[in-house]
Amino acid sequence: MTHATSFGAAAGDYERGRPGYPADAVAWLLPASPRRVLDLGAGTGKLTALVAAVADHVVAVDPDPAMLDTLSQSLPDVVTSVGRAESIPLPDASMDAVVLGQAWHWVDTDAASTEIARVLRPGGTLGLVWNIRDSREPWVARLGNAMRGSAAEQLIEGEGPRVGPPLDGLERRTWEWVRRTDAGGVRAMARSRSHYIMGDQEYRARVDRDVEAVLAGLQSPEREVLLPYVTHAYRAYRR
Repeated sequence: MTHATSFGAAAGDYERGRPGYPADAVAWLLPASPRRVLDLGAGTGKLTALVAAVADHVVAVDPDPAMLDTLSQSLPDVVTSVGRAESIPLPDASMDAVVLGQAWHWVDTDAASTEIARVLRPGGTLGLVWNIRDSREPWVARLGNAMRGSAAEQLIEGEGPRVGPPLDGLERRTWEWVRRTDAGGVRAMARSRSHYIMGDQEYRARVDRDVEAVLAGLQSPEREVLLPYVTHAYRAYRR
C-alpha cells in the first residue's frame, strides 16, 4: 500500500471528514451540457455526486476498490471501474470531460495527460480541483500544523499543477466558502489523510492529541465547526 492508494483503509472517515465542492466550481470545470464525464480518482464520490447531477452519464474510476464500494452505496447508478490515471479502462475519444478531485498530485503528470487525452473527444475538457483549508484563519492554521502538511497543499501553495501535451490552455479560478461540520467531522478529516493512515501508533497519537488541543480552543465544537476553505479549480483542453 502506498500513500496514493491508502485511503480505502479509512473510507468511512474520508466520506465523513472530507468536504464536497461548490456547485459553481464544478460547473466551471465542465463543458456546457456534458453528456459523458469520467471522474478519475473518484474516491468515495464527493465530486462524482455533483457531476452526476449535471451530466447524462458518469463513470467513476479509482485504484482502490474499497473507495468505489463506498461510492456505490450512495451512487448506485454510477458505473465504477478500478483503474489509474496512467491506465484508464475506457475506449478512445469516449468522454466529453475528465475530472479529478484531490487527485492530480498523485499521478505521473505526463503519462496521465497522454492517457486522459486518449479518452477525451477532440475539444474535451480536463478539470482539476482541490479544497484547501483557508489557513488565513489562525485556528485553521493551527489545525493544519496539527495534521501536518499534505502533498496537495504543497502543490497548490507552490507552483501549482501542470499538464502535459496534448493537453494545454490551463486556466485557474478559486472559490472561498465555509463548510459546516462538527468536532467529529474534523477528527474524521484528520484520520482520512494518507500520512495518518500510513503512520505508526505514535504518529497517530500525536496527531490526535494536537487536533484535540485545537478543538478545545473553539466554542461548542461538538455542536458546530465553521471550517473555511478555498477551492482551487483548473481546466485544460484536448485541442
